[in-house]
Amino acid sequence: MRPAPSALLSPRSIAIIGASDDLSKTASRPLRFLRGGGYEGTVYPIARREAVLGERAWPSLAALPERPDHAFVLLPTEGAMAAVAECGKLGIPAVTVLAGGFSEAGPDGVAREAALRHSLRGSDTRLLGPNSIGLANLHHRMVLTANAAFAEPDLPRGGVFVASQSGSMIGAILSRGRQRGLGFAGLVSVGAEVDLDVGSICASTLDDPQVTSYLLFLETLRGAGALREFAAGAAVRGKPVIAYKLGRSQAAAELAVSHTGALAGEDDVADAFLRDCGIARVDTLEGLFEAPALLHRLPIRPRSARKPVIGVVTTTGGGAAMVVDQLGIRGVTVEAPGEATRQRLTEAGIDPGHGRILDLTLAGTRPEVMGPALDALLQAPEFDLVIAVAGSSARFQPELAVQPVVEAAASGAHLAAFCVPEAPQALAMLAAAGVPAFRTPEACADAVAAAFARREPRAAVSNRVLACGDERMLDEAEAYALLADLGVPHAPCVALSAAQAGQERLPFPYPVAVKVLHRDILHKTDLGGVALGVESDAALREAATRIVASVAKHRPALGADRVLVQAMTRSLGEVLVGYRRDPQVGPIILLAAGGVMTEIYRDRSVRLAPISHDAAREMIAEVRALRALEGYRGKPRGDMEALAAAIVAVSCLAERGDVAECEINPLMVLNEGRGVMAVDAVIRLAGDIT
Repeated sequence: MRPAPSALLSPRSIAIIGASDDLSKTASRPLRFLRGGGYEGTVYPIARREAVLGERAWPSLAALPERPDHAFVLLPTEGAMAAVAECGKLGIPAVTVLAGGFSEAGPDGVAREAALRHSLRGSDTRLLGPNSIGLANLHHRMVLTANAAFAEPDLPRGGVFVASQSGSMIGAILSRGRQRGLGFAGLVSVGAEVDLDVGSICASTLDDPQVTSYLLFLETLRGAGALREFAAGAAVRGKPVIAYKLGRSQAAAELAVSHTGALAGEDDVADAFLRDCGIARVDTLEGLFEAPALLHRLPIRPRSARKPVIGVVTTTGGGAAMVVDQLGIRGVTVEAPGEATRQRLTEAGIDPGHGRILDLTLAGTRPEVMGPALDALLQAPEFDLVIAVAGSSARFQPELAVQPVVEAAASGAHLAAFCVPEAPQALAMLAAAGVPAFRTPEACADAVAAAFARREPRAAVSNRVLACGDERMLDEAEAYALLADLGVPHAPCVALSAAQAGQERLPFPYPVAVKVLHRDILHKTDLGGVALGVESDAALREAATRIVASVAKHRPALGADRVLVQAMTRSLGEVLVGYRRDPQVGPIILLAAGGVMTEIYRDRSVRLAPISHDAAREMIAEVRALRALEGYRGKPRGDMEALAAAIVAVSCLAERGDVAECEINPLMVLNEGRGVMAVDAVIRLAGDIT
């Protein structure tokens, strides 16, 4: 359920519970900021005194002459809980809680959070927080926050709406954004998102004409369904969404039954989710502020679009090389003009050169040179974006350096600029013309890569809660049977009791692999449960006996007495294909370099499942180790199309609903035309196979 925008962001009346008369205290700020910002609604300070900052104070909510639209609770934890309960009973539409001491404070805090949620049950009151430092609607002149940064006069109004899981960051974004010419429609500290979350709050503003773009500061991923729904609505309305999310580093592997959980950690899943929602995820704080202008010019590309190509024109080769270098790090291609474009440049009296950068040298500082060069590049069908890099003249002669860019941008949507020197006047000229302009090569490349990484939003696959009590593992033979139903081939194998091993003729020749077969044994080699290169019936009997004895020594309670005998397979390479249902975003599919070193190298690609064949090819291209299977330096080429088909097939587990986790490691990639073959698989079910 969405919050009522009028109560949350445009309240006609506000109660400040716990307002302070002491200017040195945080609890004095909301009343001061409301008055200083020119809020025109009614404010009711609630305090144990007759007046607060010269205004009449009220002893309680019940004593007010009307029910306020919004209550900001500044009391400590226990008092805040009681105040929220009272707001619910009185039917106050929106309440914001500053206090902490909830889920972040351990088991006692979790219990307090549950009690807070329970106190709202059955009421129409919506909660922002706890741990919310407040919010602001600058067009409504409503600054309801305890963040000190909002003490500044003349807060910059504009079209950017900010939602942050970090309270202090709304102040930092306000001040830093102001220096970059951003104007804000609203800023919200969402806190712990016990009730209202980033997605639902932003969704309530989608039809507000004063909101033109969104900046999200995320610490984790909560409320994925609401966030996805909001992002889809924003895409339809042409309102770009940019996110800066913490968590790029791998602090700890996720607890899961397979490598997939450790490889596709929370941040990898969040990254795939944000891209799939059409949200541009940036890596730099500068990129967060400078990306909106670019995204307004670059709509989300269709999922089937080719890999983007960037053209660069410059008056300084070194400055342009920095941009090219940063783009390359992020996998974005810069290419030289095509033959037709080179001909057009030559006809305009411009030497197209021979490199990927169109370097006009100092001659490019003249508008009669830069102008035609930009026209030629912007007409070129090979470029999805053109970046104009201005050198020192941007600081000392901005009217010469960037005026051609301003004029070209009027007819060319796919144009951006980077100023190598500190050039505030040039940047101001570009910003006034709506030209995306960047101060650093890192932020430029960051924003460009994030813009092109977005995918068209698609409907979510049902992520129903899987019943914990029904969870069970399949043994390897059962896992192969399920994979066969999906169309994923596996190496020929037979399941035998250890006592039978070597007594009957196998349906495939030696040598073979022998593995312990038990639902509760996932990492067989750790228990001495694998023997490779077994050459005869006698060796098979010996291997089976030794495996059972080794497993019994390590895990005597299991009673493992069966083995899987599998034909040995030679391949060009090994990959890991993993699938699982993430509790937040739903089904995901992962591709990684396979084998025992998988988690060390962490060379992987993640998508939300199910995926298309084109998406599978993209995943293959993103795993660096797999380039060796594409005929590298004359070596045999692997069957990459069969690999793509297998990835798609596993991703379709998303449509079943009963598989919580599936991993093939390794999936052998054979020579081109011979397909792929699973030689180990782990599958965890929730419920019976349908």
